[in-house]
Amino acid sequence: MARKKLHRPIAAMAKKIREYRALKNRPRDSERFALDYETMRRPLTQKRLPVRAWEDARSESRLFALLGRLPRFGVGRTLTRKSWLWEHDEPCYWVIARVRADYTAENMDHGRAWGYLTFRGKTEEEVREIDKVMYHDWRVVPKHEEEAFKKFTPVEEETIRYLPYPPLLRAMILAQWQKEGKPINEEPMIDLGKLTDSPRHRAKKKASGTPV
Repeated sequence: MARKKLHRPIAAMAKKIREYRALKNRPRDSERFALDYETMRRPLTQKRLPVRAWEDARSESRLFALLGRLPRFGVGRTLTRKSWLWEHDEPCYWVIARVRADYTAENMDHGRAWGYLTFRGKTEEEVREIDKVMYHDWRVVPKHEEEAFKKFTPVEEETIRYLPYPPLLRAMILAQWQKEGKPINEEPMIDLGKLTDSPRHRAKKKASGTPV
């Protein structure tokens, strides 16, 4: 018979106190992501940035370094990232909805921000927290360029209906056709439409629905 676990209120209170002290003494983001631009090291951890990030660290800005220069910390403004401009032709940007600046940080260039994300022309309806705010690749879209920057005409994606069989399976199908005496007038292809309409696919799609 298992022993009944005794309730130890003093031990439970001591555990809560330790957790509170650890939470209170944890380094702030302004300490974690501080950077010495001469040595390219973070003073807290002494970790060095990758060499390929040095140019951006010296020439580009973090998110809050830009928001701190804007009225109302940039609420309502559009910001994008250098990496998005290079990688995608479709517009990618954040529209700032809410900002919580760290007033203990020097120049108030750290904190948390929330907004509406548009990635590759698709806009999310819900507000969510902005990630990678400490990266040195954020850029403000000028107000007079916002309309042109956001303008996007989606291109219809081509749907593929047929795919060729793998070589071994193709050879087996051709051999079967030859054995049955069927004329080989066309290349055997996989019909993706039949696969998506199969009972197994419908059952799998139904089973993967949103749980209530």
